[in-house]
Amino acid sequence: MEAQAIIIMESLCKFYTMGDQVVRALDSINLDFKRNDYAAIMGPSGSGKSTLMNIIGCLDTPTSGIYELNGQQVAEMDDDELARIRNREIGFVFQTFNLLPRLNCLRNVELPLIYAGVPPEEREERASEALIKVGLADRITHKPAELSGGQIQRVAIARALINKPSIILADEPTGNLDTATSHDIMDIFGALSDAGNTIILITHEEDIARYTRRVIRLRDGKIESDTRR
Repeated sequence: MEAQAIIIMESLCKFYTMGDQVVRALDSINLDFKRNDYAAIMGPSGSGKSTLMNIIGCLDTPTSGIYELNGQQVAEMDDDELARIRNREIGFVFQTFNLLPRLNCLRNVELPLIYAGVPPEEREERASEALIKVGLADRITHKPAELSGGQIQRVAIARALINKPSIILADEPTGNLDTATSHDIMDIFGALSDAGNTIILITHEEDIARYTRRVIRLRDGKIESDTRR
């Protein structure tokens, strides 16, 4: 049985007006992502990959076309609706980690659950489970300054997992890491994908993209190629 599509994009466009010029950041994008997809989005600077990431992540809405996430029409949502769907459906992992330095790993991972109104005891249990899943059982009470770069990114991945999102969206997740640590982080993403998570990452590094099962290349706001392996 074929996996269900959790993202459907049809004729999706994002245009910006800059003075007298119209910039076609995304131009008639047709894409879908299924449960358990593990995909890299690549392309040169200005190709549209950041704009596409912002729309997938419900940080922005398209100018025209369809964006459907888990059966919900995202393109027509207002800011409050976008914030709710972001918190419920999407886990973000950023190049710069975005952890709070004064909080330990457990408290950093708990943050999305606080916003979701989850009771303290359940928050602590779920945050601990997420940290164990990314191999940080012995670092739960450590603060970011006491961790290596790779361990900090693992905390960020645990935080992204905490709400059991439909999608994990990673923006250059290895950009600030050395080669060996980058490969460790990609192994974690691979294990999460094998366990059923849908993972979409933005990268400009070919060796990182090789870890995924699908590579989508953008150029000038259009899909240049979409290769599965």
